[in-house]
Amino acid sequence: MIQRHHNNFDFLRFVFALFVLISHSFALLGIADQEWLVNYTNGQLSFSDIGLAGFFVISGYFIYKSLVRSSGIWDYLKKRFLRLFPALFVVLFLTILIIPILYNGSVPLGENLSYWTYLPNNLSLYGFQGTVDGVFANLPYHSINGSLWTIRYEFSLYLLVMLFLLIRKKPVKIIIIASLLFLIWMVFFQFGLDRFGGSKLLGMQGLPLFNLGGFFIAGVLLAVLDFKNWNKQWILWLGVILLAASLYFNFYSVVKHVLFPIVILGLGFTAIKGVSSFGKYGDPSYGIYIYAFPIQQILIFYFKFELVEFIIFSIILSIIMGYLSWHFVEKRALRYK
Repeated sequence: MIQRHHNNFDFLRFVFALFVLISHSFALLGIADQEWLVNYTNGQLSFSDIGLAGFFVISGYFIYKSLVRSSGIWDYLKKRFLRLFPALFVVLFLTILIIPILYNGSVPLGENLSYWTYLPNNLSLYGFQGTVDGVFANLPYHSINGSLWTIRYEFSLYLLVMLFLLIRKKPVKIIIIASLLFLIWMVFFQFGLDRFGGSKLLGMQGLPLFNLGGFFIAGVLLAVLDFKNWNKQWILWLGVILLAASLYFNFYSVVKHVLFPIVILGLGFTAIKGVSSFGKYGDPSYGIYIYAFPIQQILIFYFKFELVEFIIFSIILSIIMGYLSWHFVEKRALRYK
């Protein structure tokens, strides 16, 4: 098992959570078209694109490793449940408590059906509900917590990976199936979006499923191929150069699911003094991710900010909530694994 303080993944997840926050800052202020990275890369890449792709690559890699260590399907599902749902329930419950302060609807809150469905719908994952009628209705973006939509995609990919439990003692078959799965996923992403990109399954759309799923499955494949043991500095630097070239020549979308995972995992396993010990104080990334959006909406609701100061205040408050979530909810829940 990889020791958490001997790699950079805690730090990378932390950065990825902040990247999502930064992208949301532009969107929530109603200036999404002004995001620096989007304009700099000719619309190929945003901060949230990097953040979500990074999350899914790292998740794919370590979820597969967790699967291999699991004693069976229920052990695996228990670990996944404890990692996702306790913190999710708490943020949803706190949101329900705060909504009455923010509510400005045309009917009494107790008669507002969307208020009562907000927690169960979002806790079910597949009934994602972003808004409550009468809350943030006058803001540029009406959603209370628009970050939660990705969790159903990740959880669905957790379920997909369970198929490897059937053949986990047959390494050759695992390599073949993981490779075929990645190849099929890429064919759908590159050639099937016109037909399937707008399709829906359990509330999930084809485009994000194929896109984020591609990064996740790439992480799984690199875990199957034991990337940590054949990762070399020259592979990392080659990946960085090719990735930069793809952005410069505008073909990032064609190669991103191959190059980006190699770069991210290469960075994760490269020992960097100081960075590798980042996780000794805990892992606030999930907490930052699920709390940042409502924090930002509340800040916009009560105050008027310029972009930079809005990002700074959002980062500070979200980091605080991220660490509180880790130490008082997530860490305690994980003791029951």
